[in-house]
Amino acid sequence: MLPSTQRMSDPTNKLYYGDNLEVLRDYIPDQSVDLIYLDPPFNSRQDYNVLFAEKDGSRSASQITAFKDSWEWNLEAERTYQEVVESGGRVADAMRAFRTLLGGSDMLAYLAMMAPRLVELRRILKESGSIYLHCDPTASHYLKLIMDAVLGPQMFRTEIIWKRTNTHSDSKRWSDVSDSILYYSKSSSVIWNPPYAEHSEKYLETKYRYSDDKGRYRLDNMTSPSPRPNMMYEWKGFPSPPLGWRYSRETMAKLDDEGRIQYPNSLSKRPQLKRYLEQSSGVLMGNVWTDIPPINSQAQERLGYPTQKPEALLERILKASSNEGDVVLDPFCGCGTTVQVAQKLNRRWIGIDITHLAIGLIKTRLDDAFGPEVRKTYQVIGEPTDVRGAEQLAAENKYQFQYWALGLCGARPAEAIKKGADRGIDGRLYFHDDRSGDSKQIIFSVKGGQNIGVAEVRDLIGVLQRERAEIGVYISFAEPTKPMQKEAAEAGFYTSADGSKYPRLQLLTIAGLLNGTQRLQRPLHVRDVTFKKAPRSRADAPRTSPSTSPTTNPAPTARHIPAWGEALG
Repeated sequence: MLPSTQRMSDPTNKLYYGDNLEVLRDYIPDQSVDLIYLDPPFNSRQDYNVLFAEKDGSRSASQITAFKDSWEWNLEAERTYQEVVESGGRVADAMRAFRTLLGGSDMLAYLAMMAPRLVELRRILKESGSIYLHCDPTASHYLKLIMDAVLGPQMFRTEIIWKRTNTHSDSKRWSDVSDSILYYSKSSSVIWNPPYAEHSEKYLETKYRYSDDKGRYRLDNMTSPSPRPNMMYEWKGFPSPPLGWRYSRETMAKLDDEGRIQYPNSLSKRPQLKRYLEQSSGVLMGNVWTDIPPINSQAQERLGYPTQKPEALLERILKASSNEGDVVLDPFCGCGTTVQVAQKLNRRWIGIDITHLAIGLIKTRLDDAFGPEVRKTYQVIGEPTDVRGAEQLAAENKYQFQYWALGLCGARPAEAIKKGADRGIDGRLYFHDDRSGDSKQIIFSVKGGQNIGVAEVRDLIGVLQRERAEIGVYISFAEPTKPMQKEAAEAGFYTSADGSKYPRLQLLTIAGLLNGTQRLQRPLHVRDVTFKKAPRSRADAPRTSPSTSPTTNPAPTARHIPAWGEALG
């Protein structure tokens, strides 16, 4: 049970920290979601790292591991498999078949993880809803069979092929350049807004060859393709076509008044209809998407998060399969592309992720895209809101605690947080306080226990000097002792370019940061460059509709941390 401060009146949108299976089962009610997009790990046996820019603007050689997409068949996987099989039904039949085919393999462990999550996603989906499952060839064929078992093969609508990269040299095989997006619906009564693309220049030059004072147009036949005796009449001296006209006399008169009919010079020819380009919706899209480029290293929206997808990809999906006010859910939301696009398109949203690093990135991204007012439109559920919750998180996963505590100050984790590898630095924050273009830094040390002392402050001063950092910050649960306070005072001040002074070594507590009595003191008058700034959304922060909470149950606590995959650290 979370403290009462977190059981507030619910904003429209929800960002959950925790295992998505538990969140789905415990907090998302039946048939409450209109559209689901998920981009789960693919069992690629890779470690995916978050890339942060270093002080000199270069990429870090040692990055933060966001998640390890590696699955192993072990006792936990066996237990998960048995739970799926014992639930019965078509999914259990599919998993037994996979066991026969794959044995006790790592791929079976991955599928055992995915199967119950897909079952829950079907449960929460409305009858008019859709699911888009983004995957690559590593596991797409297996996932399609599970989706057939979960939703029924008749609910498979199409497989979208997205060209995500250009060809490259692969050893003795065709170059992998595409991902698959499996599109399913809950029923035949599905939300569908047909997507159109702009016509190519070649098509326009060939078809829309004419123009007048109303714009560019093409000519279309006005004769009926099948016999229509009631449409056989003479029009302005032009005899009826053998099968009749396509339009009634009334419609023909209306088109004539609008100047939409082009008449030939000879009665032996037939009038034609002017179809103006501005009245064309474009060309109806197919299931092969080659017009959405991947996020390259120079893209403005690139945040450095692994597997980040382009906003244009999510915009196309959300516009086609949802309407304004609908609920969109992403159970593996990563750096929050689905969340941001849903916010921009006036959809309500639910995002779930198992790492505080991702949650922190999403909050920063929403601030950058929509401004601080966006915080009023969503609620983060599952992260500590008081000291007791923070202590629980620190006891269960010290790295997740570090990520969360650093997030309270807007800092990011130091690269490669591992015992003996962080060189006394748990986090960094970069800033500019003059016009030189040089980044300056604040370094952080986070203490999860209660035993603190002056030696740790002296160590941080040494790190401060070694790194040539401007400010050092020590975050702890316990109140700093008088010797610690004295040591910090003797470190003096950092003087900013405008003459403002800031304590060079700052001692902050979790309680002080949570209740607002303490805050990081730093220059703010130029800019913060800790995280790559997300571009401002083209739309203003969307209108908020009356609260429609996914649940009135209390939110998950930090005990929900690691259940799928291997989380950070």
